[in-house]
Amino acid sequence: MSHHFSFQAFESLRSWRWIVSLTMLLFTSSSWGQVPGGAVPNVVPPSVLTHVEAVYPPSALAERRHADVVLTITVDVDGHVSAVDVASSGGEDLDQAAIVAVRQWTFVPAKRNGNPVSSRIRIPFHFAPPAAPPEVVEQKPGEEHELPSQPAVPAGSAGAPPSAAAASTAGKVGAAASAGSDQPNAAEVTVQGRPIPPSRGASDFNLRVGELARVPRGNATEMLKLAPGILLTNEGGEGHAEQVFLRGFDAREGQDIEFSVGGMPINEAGNLHGNGYADTHFIIPETVESLRVVEGPFDPRQGNFAVAGSANYELGLEKRGFTAKYLRGSFGTERLLLLYGPAEASARTFGAAEIYKTDGFGQNRDAQRATASGQYEGRLGDKGSYRITGMVYGTNYHSAGVIRDDDYRSERIGFYDSYDLTLFARQQTRQGGDATRVSLSGDLDTKIGDVHVGQQLFVISNGMRSRPNFTGFLLDVQKPAQRIHEQRGDMLDLDQEGLTFGARGSGKLPGVVFGQRQELEFGYFARGDKVVSSQQRLQAGDGVPYATETNLASKLGDIGLYVDGNLRLTSWLGLRGGVRSDLFMFNVNDLCAVQDVSRPSRTNPPGDASCLDQQQFGLHRETNQRSSTASTAVLPRASLILGPVDNFTFTASYGEGVRSIDPSYITQDIDTPFASIRAYEGGVAYAGHVENVAVVARSIFFQTHVDRDLIFSETAGRNVLGMGTTRTGWVGATRLTGSWFDQAANLTLVKSAYDDTHLLVAYSPDVVLRSDTATFSDLPFTMGGSKARGALSAGITYVGRRPLPLGERSQIIFTVDASATLGWKNFELGLVVTNLLDRRYRLGEYNFVSDFRSDPQPTLVPVRHFTAGAPRGVFMTFAVNLGGAS
Repeated sequence: MSHHFSFQAFESLRSWRWIVSLTMLLFTSSSWGQVPGGAVPNVVPPSVLTHVEAVYPPSALAERRHADVVLTITVDVDGHVSAVDVASSGGEDLDQAAIVAVRQWTFVPAKRNGNPVSSRIRIPFHFAPPAAPPEVVEQKPGEEHELPSQPAVPAGSAGAPPSAAAASTAGKVGAAASAGSDQPNAAEVTVQGRPIPPSRGASDFNLRVGELARVPRGNATEMLKLAPGILLTNEGGEGHAEQVFLRGFDAREGQDIEFSVGGMPINEAGNLHGNGYADTHFIIPETVESLRVVEGPFDPRQGNFAVAGSANYELGLEKRGFTAKYLRGSFGTERLLLLYGPAEASARTFGAAEIYKTDGFGQNRDAQRATASGQYEGRLGDKGSYRITGMVYGTNYHSAGVIRDDDYRSERIGFYDSYDLTLFARQQTRQGGDATRVSLSGDLDTKIGDVHVGQQLFVISNGMRSRPNFTGFLLDVQKPAQRIHEQRGDMLDLDQEGLTFGARGSGKLPGVVFGQRQELEFGYFARGDKVVSSQQRLQAGDGVPYATETNLASKLGDIGLYVDGNLRLTSWLGLRGGVRSDLFMFNVNDLCAVQDVSRPSRTNPPGDASCLDQQQFGLHRETNQRSSTASTAVLPRASLILGPVDNFTFTASYGEGVRSIDPSYITQDIDTPFASIRAYEGGVAYAGHVENVAVVARSIFFQTHVDRDLIFSETAGRNVLGMGTTRTGWVGATRLTGSWFDQAANLTLVKSAYDDTHLLVAYSPDVVLRSDTATFSDLPFTMGGSKARGALSAGITYVGRRPLPLGERSQIIFTVDASATLGWKNFELGLVVTNLLDRRYRLGEYNFVSDFRSDPQPTLVPVRHFTAGAPRGVFMTFAVNLGGAS
């Protein structure tokens, strides 16, 4: 494959963009009008697109010199190096070696208010004998005016592929740039960051949201769609976490994906609804700077729940000053958002608050939430930086639940209706729930001598209540010792409270072996959870609990240690990986240990009581039972990196992962039967540019085996342990970024099958296609003497027919979301349309037995159920920025 092909199609589109712009109803702006007080413009530094290493000159071999050379270069508006000056000399021969290398670098150019501008930046080179191609050294934390040596991810790109240069970079902490002489009013800005772990292969997606933030997304979870193979559904309501499907895994609400924000865990260990339940709605989408998704357990830093992979959100606010944004539209939806970023602080210092409410489409889908977050990033002298992050979140919502397909087809219930309000209009307790989360995290990143050190502490308090009903009036079976009763209803009332303390830390030691820069990292992760959870059955009509199914008080611990090597065998061949070991500890007090006795006391029968204090023949016992156990998992992980060669990088990866189990399965002194995962993959990635277009593309083949998978049980209302499964598939992903557009697309094909029967795993999609597009430009006219700037964006999702139990297949999902916005001076006006084509689609489909009293003669035959996707929604947005960049 040659990269010397024509991009005439893009140039053709470019020539038509003014016509496209004039057809837009409304536009948005990434630039803002000049504000009083002389606020500085919004300048985004350039980022490295392609990287060439400097060659150690033979003339320096005699003295075996170690030296540093710092170059000041000018990057033009096309991303090419137009001028080079030596800011710090290491000797004429070393200076020339650095100049020869840097003139071959290419960049995504710097931007002022979204427009490409020329810029001047400083780049350090470190030379070490012998005469092998040395690595560009990492940038010292706290240094300004220098770009990191890593071939940085272009702003708004899908992430650069793994490369030898990226392998040795600890991260960027002090990159800075200023506009060139052709921009006399430009001001110097400083961009701070955190170390980015070396890439684990083609399935390591380091995603900068960039211009694709314009694509409509209702919450932070929907940003996962930037990564391949993601399908999101939600049968629980807007305040309930989304069900995530990834590479053939039904990860439910996070049980098979390790979620974190700024390194702080999101998964709730011991959550009865699903061990590893992860609700990301507390993250305000506008504050997400980047997202790292690793599809597969290939990084030693990944811990519990990294079965299908992991996702870490990094927070930041690029727009400085005070921003207020208001949304109003369909279904009585309103949202007020306030953002503040001090102009003199880094992009990772901000405050944000949001209040949201909606009546919801159809019946019983109202929701309301409020969230506030704040983050401060400061300097530790010239050695590094520290960060403090606090978040508070609360939500209350109702849920429509599932609909039987036969009831819908016979018109006993509408497509967007709910049994709670249709057949049981007088029912006081409806499906829904509420949740809270309060968290505080502090972390630092610095250097002690040559060792790069990171340390983080966090504390999290969360609460959750969920009231689902999947089966209607089916499970309240009459027992001999109970009073005579009718079916009282199958609504579950699940309540959860958790308190988490934890820490993580690492130390990275660099060195030079065989003329190549090597790195060895040692790290740990530790968390302790105190969890109280219960699940009861509620009586229809008045919501009175009539049976307690589970009542647990759990103390859980997870301590993990890892060693990760970033080894360079040659300048074009690297080996990354190591081993991780986790100790899982459980101390569980089952407060409702006995719910049934086959030979109860004849004089004192248990009747309807749930948590019994008698054994066989009425012998006394306490209602609780304690169990404690522990188990250790050893998880090797490794990736072989070949390249880059002509902008292509080839990778092969192997990794083992683990998922701890629900505390309800714990038995005294029995080893924890956690699920073990083995994953294999091979891929090729391309990162380069054609003319003025940055191109990132990947092709990946993978296979993952799980020895104990999770299977959704409608009667239990959650996942339960099942048999082993194997997933085999292919992923293709690409991202094209130009000066006026950003396009990302991905396709995932996967076969998920049970190991014993070879039947397809139910509910997991085997075809997922996603496209995200944003176009943006200055408009060819001015208003009030100031230019307007507009944008169009669209997000398209296609999901093939998913396998269902009993050999059935679901319907296809195809949706289009779009937005158009206009920005002028300090103001922004937008139009957002979700489900643009107004397709009536089924977001979730299931096959199981139920009885919602809609049929006078119910049967125990499994039938199709579904949850409805939202119809077309139209929303207007208005935003104003004060005190920020113009």
